[in-house]
Amino acid sequence: MSTEPLTGHIPLALSRVVTGHDARGASMVAMDCATPRSDAYQQIPGMASRLIWSTEPAQHLPFDGADPTPDVRSIVPPIGGTRFLVVTFPPDSVFASQGFDPQAAAAENLAISPGLAELFEPDGMHTTPTIDYGIVLEGEIWLELDEGRSRLMRKHDVVVQNGTRHAWRNKSDQPATLAFVLIGANLT
Repeated sequence: MSTEPLTGHIPLALSRVVTGHDARGASMVAMDCATPRSDAYQQIPGMASRLIWSTEPAQHLPFDGADPTPDVRSIVPPIGGTRFLVVTFPPDSVFASQGFDPQAAAAENLAISPGLAELFEPDGMHTTPTIDYGIVLEGEIWLELDEGRSRLMRKHDVVVQNGTRHAWRNKSDQPATLAFVLIGANLT
């Protein structure tokens, strides 16, 4: 894991502060460290995924001090669970560059984003059984929906994704970084 900047202003490993309670019940910083699951893609230059935190359904408080992120087996949370991610998307030109290997990129995505990568269609469209809160932290990106519908999103724009089929398209020449909170839901 590297803490060097990947691209732009967003470093690969982010500083993560997690609060908790001391033995007397007073609030305190329980963790202050880099995100343990920060992955720069090798097959997709400029792409990075950082799993910041996760909760399971009916999460209990107070926080017990155990970091839940290393044990996450699926980026898609169970119903009532959550995942907090920060993802950097390279320009779409990366996917059209000479030497880009779609099969190798798909295999790497399966390793980095289990549970999510399996839902991707060949063109990047996907549907997750989640309600997602997203915010553009850096850059700009297009939210593509069905039937050619799309919406340009710029820095600080937010989206509430309600289990709809979608893809992210970075038509610019700069990376785009977004923060997402995925909340597991019933997809009917």
